[in-house]
Amino acid sequence: MATAAAPKVYRNFINGEWVEARGGKAYENRNPADRDELVGMFVSSSEEDVNQAVDAAKEAYKKWRLVPAPKRAEILFRAAEMLVARKEQYSREMTREMGKVLAETRGDVQEAIDMTYYMAGEGRRLFGQTTPSELPDKFAMTVRQSIGVCGLITPWNFPMAIPSWKMMPALVCGNTVVLKPAEDTPLSSYNLVQVLVEAGLPRGVVNLVSGDGPGAGAPLTKHKDVPVISFTGSTPVGRLIAEACAPKFKHYSLEMGGKNIILVMEDANLDLAVEGAIWGGFGTSGQRCTAASRIAVHKSVYKEFVGRLVERARALRVGDGLDAATDMGPCINEAQLNTVMNYVEIGKGEGAKLLCGGTRLEDGTRAKGWFYAPTIFGDTRANMRIAQEEIFGPVVSIIPVENLEEGLEVANGVVYGLSAAIYTRNVNRAFEAARDLYTGIVYVNAPTIGAETHLPFGGTKQTGNGHREAAITAVDFFTEWKTVYVDYSDRLQRAQIDNN
Repeated sequence: MATAAAPKVYRNFINGEWVEARGGKAYENRNPADRDELVGMFVSSSEEDVNQAVDAAKEAYKKWRLVPAPKRAEILFRAAEMLVARKEQYSREMTREMGKVLAETRGDVQEAIDMTYYMAGEGRRLFGQTTPSELPDKFAMTVRQSIGVCGLITPWNFPMAIPSWKMMPALVCGNTVVLKPAEDTPLSSYNLVQVLVEAGLPRGVVNLVSGDGPGAGAPLTKHKDVPVISFTGSTPVGRLIAEACAPKFKHYSLEMGGKNIILVMEDANLDLAVEGAIWGGFGTSGQRCTAASRIAVHKSVYKEFVGRLVERARALRVGDGLDAATDMGPCINEAQLNTVMNYVEIGKGEGAKLLCGGTRLEDGTRAKGWFYAPTIFGDTRANMRIAQEEIFGPVVSIIPVENLEEGLEVANGVVYGLSAAIYTRNVNRAFEAARDLYTGIVYVNAPTIGAETHLPFGGTKQTGNGHREAAITAVDFFTEWKTVYVDYSDRLQRAQIDNN
């Protein structure tokens, strides 16, 4: 009689070796589209494992920081080339563990490719400044210096792109890394680390520990030898990380929640606005920090826009992301599905009008997955919970507004400030919105998702703590400035005292 093959057990990567967790425990990683499919078993790390990884990273830092930045960059370039070659394989594996459709996981891997190439280029550009001194025979300049061991904690919705946003700038700047990926999607991080190892990264420079937040994430944030923490996830967890980092004055970057909005003006191209709203609201099943979960629509086009949007949402095909016919995949897990269902009930109770969706999908091939129908609420008031709180699922609330001024007031009337968009053919309104929307990202005639790696990514208010990811701003976070004065006058010069 045939027997099922034993599941593959993925181990931690510490000091250049794949090792078991000290506690000997492991957890299941299952396909959210079919919970009968076991993607793999991943070890559950504890504080002891984190300490081991930090020790390895701390020791490796002594040599890695002295490797010339262009040489560090060459390793990243080789890694990017490998990612290109393995893009399809890694994309399919990501869909199996995370659920989003194959077109989106290909985009996720492509973002990692783009970020790795970009940061490889920065290896020959880590520019400082030279400036004239106010005194004779004196030279003044600034240089960037690495910081040390960087603890990186990443989410499940972009399981390769976001780790690349953090790892690649940290590495090219001369830091070493301990990565704790989301427990729902560790395989994609394993693939990214494997590529870096094969590209020639020295032992201990990158370390990976899998597990949950309390077991592995919390010890990493509190570790005395980890001066840098970069986190992407929920605002409540980000607050805990800030509290853990503050007493030791660590560098910490928090990229957290969003309640993003699309403004649709009366002069908008409605066909384009509907397509943008569908992509913004239901891409990745709404499980993006940049998802367009609110749409403020001018009352003069409200009825027409809503009719078109509901028709398009009802036509979306929900199912296994590996099926080419699928438009939207499942929620990541049962807990997230329950959160979505609870918010739908909250919306009904608040008096919003359920226009479509509002049900779990359990028929046929979807019976063993965490699927939910694309859901739209109409006649939503801006102060309703479904229009204020991050749901992180395929739920969109539509709010009628009288004019742009009211739309801007609605847009800014939440605790988050990540991304916003406006659809209009009036260039004056477009620039007014770009000026007055208090968010980190603004799109004109495009949805709230679509960030590019060579521009800063991040938000205001409770979305973040002022730092930005990607682009040169990531280099700013993972380095410290050092000012260097070289006095070749062969005499004591006392700056302002001798220069008055």
